[in-house]
Amino acid sequence: MLKGLYTAYTGMIHEQHRMDVLTNNLANANTVGFKKEGATSQSFDSVLAYKIKDTSQAGNLPKKIGNMSLGVKIGENYVDYSEGPIKETGNVLDMALSDRGFFTVEYTNKAGETSTMYTRDGNFTMTAQGYLVTQDGDFVLGDNGRRIRLDTNLEIGMDRMGNIYQDGELVSTLQITDFEDYNYLERFGENYFQPVDGATPIEAETEVYSGYLELANMSVVTEMVNMIAIQRHYDANQKVITTYDDTLDNAVNQTGRIR
Repeated sequence: MLKGLYTAYTGMIHEQHRMDVLTNNLANANTVGFKKEGATSQSFDSVLAYKIKDTSQAGNLPKKIGNMSLGVKIGENYVDYSEGPIKETGNVLDMALSDRGFFTVEYTNKAGETSTMYTRDGNFTMTAQGYLVTQDGDFVLGDNGRRIRLDTNLEIGMDRMGNIYQDGELVSTLQITDFEDYNYLERFGENYFQPVDGATPIEAETEVYSGYLELANMSVVTEMVNMIAIQRHYDANQKVITTYDDTLDNAVNQTGRIR
């Protein structure tokens, strides 16, 4: 009888995890270039089938059912890398990518250490010294791996290849990086991605649109509908626990009572 309590409990934990992911998506609905996340889960039967085929155990022996949770097993979070809608801004320093790929940024942490990060957020600006930077002040890198520095007194022009011109001369070219498999990227902060072991950079086949921004690839309405569904699933599991509690109370305190 108590197994039902554990099953409902794991269901509540899973729905809480889904809610955390969803609320983070909603919090970044207005974040430029944000890529929404999702959460996966496994039911008991799929976990059991996986354990039976687990070759890491000696003799390939299946584990006993009693050692496993009979409810939902929280899976992994995943990132939806699909392109978001494009918005025209008219600002030449606002940039959006038409296809796969990332802008390359030199990120500096609080300790002053620098590392290379990748982002879809093209909401750039220029410092008083002429450096092209993100809204957080991180330097945007050119195809030579160096910081892009412009003349603050000259008009800026850009073509679809990411070439930046001033006074009719090529100043720099944006370094647009793509990866063979996005499973080897992990999120860093709100809008950065960093490669992990196994990531393979490849040439990006994309165009750069100056004067445009890529918005978050999520629908607030859809996420709100999902939030309602998650809340109902959570409540259903909670009612199961309440029902079990009432049943146990009757079994312990009422059954066999002499009247």
